[in-house]
Amino acid sequence: MRGRWWGLLLTAVVVFLLAYAGLTYLDQGNEPTISYTEFSRQVDAGNVSKIYSKGDAIQGELKSARDDPEGDGEYTRFKTQRPAFADDDLWQNLSSHGVTVTAQPVVKERGLLANLLISLAPIVIIVAVWIFIVRRFGAGRGGAGGMFGRKAPPKPVELLPGKHRTTFADVAGIDEVKGELDDVVDFLEHPDAYRRMGAKMPRGVLLAGSPGTGKTLLARAVAGEAGVPFFSASASEFIEMIVGVGASRVRELFAEARKVAPSIIFIDEIDTIGRLRGGGASVSGHDEREQTLNQILTEMDGFSGSEGVIVIAATNRADILDPALTRPGRFDRVVNVSPPDRGGREAILRIHTREIPLAEDVDLTRLARTTPGMTGADLANLANEAALLAVKRGQTQVTASNLSEALEKVQLGAERTLVMPEEDRRRTAYHESGHALLGMLQPGADPVRKITIVPRGRALGVTMSTPEVERYAHSEGYLRGRIIGALGGMAAEEVVYGVVTTGAENDLEQVTAIARGMVARWGMSERVGRLSALPSDAQQAYGLSAAPRTLDVIDAEMRRIVDECYEEACRKLRDHRGRLDALAQALLENETLEEADAYRIAGITRLTKDADA
Repeated sequence: MRGRWWGLLLTAVVVFLLAYAGLTYLDQGNEPTISYTEFSRQVDAGNVSKIYSKGDAIQGELKSARDDPEGDGEYTRFKTQRPAFADDDLWQNLSSHGVTVTAQPVVKERGLLANLLISLAPIVIIVAVWIFIVRRFGAGRGGAGGMFGRKAPPKPVELLPGKHRTTFADVAGIDEVKGELDDVVDFLEHPDAYRRMGAKMPRGVLLAGSPGTGKTLLARAVAGEAGVPFFSASASEFIEMIVGVGASRVRELFAEARKVAPSIIFIDEIDTIGRLRGGGASVSGHDEREQTLNQILTEMDGFSGSEGVIVIAATNRADILDPALTRPGRFDRVVNVSPPDRGGREAILRIHTREIPLAEDVDLTRLARTTPGMTGADLANLANEAALLAVKRGQTQVTASNLSEALEKVQLGAERTLVMPEEDRRRTAYHESGHALLGMLQPGADPVRKITIVPRGRALGVTMSTPEVERYAHSEGYLRGRIIGALGGMAAEEVVYGVVTTGAENDLEQVTAIARGMVARWGMSERVGRLSALPSDAQQAYGLSAAPRTLDVIDAEMRRIVDECYEEACRKLRDHRGRLDALAQALLENETLEEADAYRIAGITRLTKDADA
């Protein structure tokens, strides 16, 4: 939009300059105005051939050219004005020098038609340029006409010849979601069977989930499986400055989809226009968003079973959608797309490594075990980063080492070439050893996968710990163990050096979040009780959802839990000081310790949880 306005302004400026140059050229023949003194001098010299007078205004023509007094070249025709106080004998002087006094003006003025044409020329040029722009760009992506809402009719997404069509074979890790969408595919393939039974397909399917879980991929897979036209649009495309444009675009989209039914309309990030109405105010954007939402509601509610148009929408903020949008009859089927479990991650990795040559030492099952919480997009990025590393090193296959380094880069950030003083390097080694040792000693804690003092991202060192099995509910003991492990770095610095540095900033943020959740959300404090004093949505507005006395109690309980965990961390590190020193020394020598080496150096046997796996 902004670029189009700038283009129109530039066009207007160019047209103005061209018109100005044209008028200046046309006026080049205008005769100069000379002084009456100069005129009298030319008459006395006998250089005036003829004149025409109207009142005191005199026009004339010289016999031979003279230099323009204003320095604009030579002139033969001229204009002048005879002063009212002049008492010279002009007529006698003209007659004595043979000057012809004509009845017709010597200087021909432009007529009415010529002046009208010159005045209209800039307008005609601007209109012609505007029509050219509209015809040139209006039929494509909207062009200049798009500023007023006119765009080309929406078209279904077309696959290029030979291009692979996305199907459910390209989707893994979310089998329960695919099961929900199988009904949609079956309805699109066999609509008559449903009509004979009197069954109605959900008119809209809302895919809700965190970013990267595969919502858009699922929509494409549904269209690919059913083999029907697929219309894709982002909700932000409907919003314009002019009220009513978004609603008209919605009508066009649904009209085009009905023409080629059965078909699918996919609207990405629908929360842009589907927010709860009546919340907040703005000048025009608010009205435009509400009108667009109202049009979508009307179009969806007007569906009949014979039309065969299904709307699939995606959002990661399903909690803020308008209730009218999610009621039965519109988006009456809400499908939650969650991050995949271990088996799902392994299946996703196998899909994204189909075209990547893998070495024999690559174990995707083990890799899936060490990537809890990662989405499909994260895993695709992981496989791609590993392939990039292999190419940079001139390898012909992606090895387990490439995948391990890619995982560290994705989760922890790229390595930094930072030269640290030896004392800071030793302190960092003890800090990370404290984290790792407490993670090994704490019952039920997540196993330590890797320890490194190589600076990555913002951190000077990192200790990676991932669970053996997927955890969906956490006990108070497990959460206390996480707090103890997070405080291990600070506790190690105090035990060894007697001081605390700024390296524990990120650890304290994690500790605060866990302790606040235990006390104010999960009912793990006797003083606060079994209530949710600070719901998750109020985390940013801390202090607005509870009474001041309750907030004081929450703060006191958070401090109590963290202080108890910190004391236990310091006590365990003092009791196992030898193991702490051994880990720190090994880190100083090797910089990075893998899981097996870390447990061996600490002298701790890690118990696997095969039963839980």
